[in-house]
Amino acid sequence: MQDFLLGNRSSLTEFILLGFSGNTKINVILFSVFLFLYLVTLLGNGLIITLIHKDSRLHTPMYFFLSVLSILDMGYVTTTVPQMLVHLVSKKKTISYVGCVAQMYIFLMLGITESWLFAIMAYDRYVAICHPLRYNVIMSPLLCGLMVAFCGFWGTSCALIYTISAMILPYCGPNEINHFFCEVPAVLKLACADTSLNDQVDFILGFILLLVPLSLIIIVYINIFAAILRIHSSQGRLKAFSTCASHITVVTMFSIPCMVMYMRPGSEASPEEDKKLALFYNVISAFLNPIIYSLRNKDVKRAFLKVTGWGNAPE
Repeated sequence: MQDFLLGNRSSLTEFILLGFSGNTKINVILFSVFLFLYLVTLLGNGLIITLIHKDSRLHTPMYFFLSVLSILDMGYVTTTVPQMLVHLVSKKKTISYVGCVAQMYIFLMLGITESWLFAIMAYDRYVAICHPLRYNVIMSPLLCGLMVAFCGFWGTSCALIYTISAMILPYCGPNEINHFFCEVPAVLKLACADTSLNDQVDFILGFILLLVPLSLIIIVYINIFAAILRIHSSQGRLKAFSTCASHITVVTMFSIPCMVMYMRPGSEASPEEDKKLALFYNVISAFLNPIIYSLRNKDVKRAFLKVTGWGNAPE
């Protein structure tokens, strides 16, 4: 695989990531902000994983999927942010050709896996609300494991197609990527060949990997809301709605920017807009996910009090 990619890179051995700004003072501020976001993201997602592992009451399908989401988010930001932090305070902003390929593949693999995981999490909510008595039977540990494996399969295989279709193109200079990491749309702008076929591949894969799971989520939530409206108790309806609100918020923050980035023609892309979109679904989304899922979640709060010993968590 490495020899195959190296044989198609023409004269380029490395890329230069231009990042956000050439102003040193601005870069120092950005470094502080992104370092804070990165550390809080790792802390928040790591805490959720720990709480779910330590508290047996959180050993349910919903929290299993949430722990997988936290693992993906930690990997997602670690693929891009540490290098971005180094480049913000360093004069050298290069990345090797092979390093660029690896970053592109890992980023895509984690992002695609997460996209399908959101659909699985929506189905989990559907079973919990519409078939509560059969929930534990339907959402068995085996099925949950197979669902996550399915998401991982799509992530690894489709990311490989994305990466190969981008990196088999000849890159003969310039080698400056107007982005803070090696993302497909930004790298394709440097190819000294026609990229119209890549635009078509991106659109088709974007349809399969973004629109299909998003459509499934919408269909699932239509059925969920129909079931909720049939609940006679207003308190019961409110509780059911609240269990879905966090998931809907997270899906919206992740999916919409991704669709804009990967399903539009490369000629319509603005480098500055691309950076903002990438920050949103890469950094901001991973930062907010633990907050959104735990802020109004009594089970997580109770587990936190139990594990830390800061209060008496009611049984």
